[in-house]
Amino acid sequence: MTQSLAPSGDLSSSVVAVACVVAALSFGLLVLELVRARGRTAAGSGGLRGAALATALTGAIAVLCLLAAILRPVAVTSRGSLVGPKVVVLVDGSRSMDLPGIAGTRRDSAERALAELGKRADVRLSRYLFGEGAPLPADGQAGDGGGPAPAPAPRADAGAAAPAAPAAPAAPPARGRPQRRSDLSAALEALARAADERPSAFVVVSDGRLDRPGPEDTAAATRAALEGLGVPVHTVAAATESPRDASVRAVRTSGAAVAHQPLSLRIDIGCSGGLACDAVPVVARELREQGAPTTLATGTAHVDEGGVGTVELGVTLDRAGTRILEVAIDAPDGDALPENDVRYVTLDVARDRIRVLHVAGRPTYDVRALRMWLKADASVDVVAFFILRTPGDEVNASSDELALIPFPVDELFSVHLSSFDAVVLQDFDAKPYGLTKHLPALAQYVDKGGGLIMVGGPNAFVPGNYARTRLARVLPVDLDIGSAPGVDLGAFVPRITAAGRAAPVLAPLLALIGDEMPEMPGTNVVGDPLPGATVLMTHPTRTTASGAPMPVLSLGEHESGRTIALTLDGSHRLLFSAFASSSAGRAHGAFWDALLGWLMRDPRFEPAAIEPRGGCLAGEETTLVLRPLAGQRGEAKVTIARLGSGAVVRTLSARIGEGGEPVELAAGRLDPGGYAATVEIVPAEGAGDAKGATTRRDFACERGGDEWADPRPDVARLEEIAKATGGASVLPPDAGSLPLPAATQVAAERHVAPLLPPWAWTLAAAAALGAHWIVRRRGGLA
Repeated sequence: MTQSLAPSGDLSSSVVAVACVVAALSFGLLVLELVRARGRTAAGSGGLRGAALATALTGAIAVLCLLAAILRPVAVTSRGSLVGPKVVVLVDGSRSMDLPGIAGTRRDSAERALAELGKRADVRLSRYLFGEGAPLPADGQAGDGGGPAPAPAPRADAGAAAPAAPAAPAAPPARGRPQRRSDLSAALEALARAADERPSAFVVVSDGRLDRPGPEDTAAATRAALEGLGVPVHTVAAATESPRDASVRAVRTSGAAVAHQPLSLRIDIGCSGGLACDAVPVVARELREQGAPTTLATGTAHVDEGGVGTVELGVTLDRAGTRILEVAIDAPDGDALPENDVRYVTLDVARDRIRVLHVAGRPTYDVRALRMWLKADASVDVVAFFILRTPGDEVNASSDELALIPFPVDELFSVHLSSFDAVVLQDFDAKPYGLTKHLPALAQYVDKGGGLIMVGGPNAFVPGNYARTRLARVLPVDLDIGSAPGVDLGAFVPRITAAGRAAPVLAPLLALIGDEMPEMPGTNVVGDPLPGATVLMTHPTRTTASGAPMPVLSLGEHESGRTIALTLDGSHRLLFSAFASSSAGRAHGAFWDALLGWLMRDPRFEPAAIEPRGGCLAGEETTLVLRPLAGQRGEAKVTIARLGSGAVVRTLSARIGEGGEPVELAAGRLDPGGYAATVEIVPAEGAGDAKGATTRRDFACERGGDEWADPRPDVARLEEIAKATGGASVLPPDAGSLPLPAATQVAAERHVAPLLPPWAWTLAAAAALGAHWIVRRRGGLA
């Protein structure tokens, strides 16, 4: 409650002003008259001085009483409340706030600053976490010290600021899901554009390690983000000193990553907090599905006086597709933050041209058709060998007189094998030409990411001496067929399975010829599909030992590589035959283009694409986004396995529709390292345990990510933000003393009562004027 005096309400402001001016003039004339009278009297006369003083006093009282009689003052009693200004507190929600700060983590410092601000009863605080995009209310709500409850907050991705919610506790925790960025400019822009009450001030609690505004244009970018709002931005530094740390701050590549071509990695190494760094060893490794990472390059970074060193490492990746590189340093003793000593880089390695090694056991129509197609494709660089003379042939001529060269099996499979993206073994017997001893190396080639296609014929699969070998374990079908014949020469028409009709790899072929295949002259005999294999075609009558239809076309994944088993040697009938005339022979090219594309992980022939949303950070919730191709329908089974050990850490599943809508799957919290996410799309019409089309995506999780790469706080940037907007920059204990705007009184009740009735003011004025006249007469001023 407040009390005050005011003139009578029936007087206008102009009348009040005139009355006050007249009263002032009257008092001034009285003073002037007394001064003149004093000059006419003798100096030092005590009686005259007393009379003049009495005249001045009674005259002043008379003027005041006359003015009061005109204004008739009233007593105003107001009952109301103080409403504090709206102050928006923006707390940095990025992962860098989990680093060491002042007496704890930087997030702990932020909580102490909020506690100090919560003691201010003269302001209404709205608390938000800022990171990526628009700010989010802290802990799901933003507290105001008073006032009406505003509208609910929109989602963070709505592009607008979330208004404040009803009153919150005095000091809510500055915690929430850590953000991947610290974009202060986006938060200020969103709040400046908000349609609700404009804030009177901002308070930013951060370590200063911001993505925006950048260090080059901090002041200008901050003023631009406010969009002319013209309010101060105060800052509170959550940390002032950097921990003792050596880290991999950044890994950059020069140009695109292309298989078999050198790639330069530019690696920045930083040291801070007084840690003694001079020469820091750096190593770049490639993660494998099984086994220890493969070292690609090593070097040493020499750290300068500014605490930064740079080293360039040249690496060469033999395989296309997604590759995970691990860049690590050997940090000096005393490193307080070992989590940022290792960074993971995901590279999508492209191909300049697909290098294919085509080895055929004899010249046939099928060999000729495939070789012609490989050489006609400008994107394929093919090296072809086919046997014209076997070791058992009787030739009536010496070797010197023959133009034929010996098959360079040792050179191809021991020296140059890693330079090829795919190997095609077509109707080739491994034993007579010395390939048997290289089969373990060929299997290892597949394990490391290579592709293998085995095409049928009299000398393929079991008759080609591949059964019970190391290579047989990477093929998608079992070659242990017991006493069954290795070849069935009976003509047949392959049947397309439910998985084959749904798999993108057969879609181009089926678009040309429909569901019916041409008659094939025969097939190799194989066993059941191995675990993980996808059967696209089967034999109409032959069955395996388990009673299932015998596979004719099977796809398989083995560690980092892929394999295809095609048991027939009649695919040329898709090119030239009566059946092929309906598609003008284009079916053969569509068939082999899809098989080779699937082998090389061409996105056109993958049933789906999967990747972690926004990347993966260890110890935090990871969400995988699955994008199936349009037309895929059924159940998606996702297996997440750790690279290096192959151990399965998660198994997820989701239903997918035909529209190709993205599906989100919660993968939970993962440890640091590399992972392989394998997706199997099981068709809705699939029967039993039949396996569907599969695809795979490798990804890595690291602790902290870019937010932990450089742990140094940037107090200078916070000070510059405050200075550019007329704010103040303080530490957490002083957050409560920030110069925030004053509160505004809102009156709810007003009572007016006259001090005296009008006749009393008039009587007092008359009495005062009479007394003044008497004093003037006695003093000789009448």
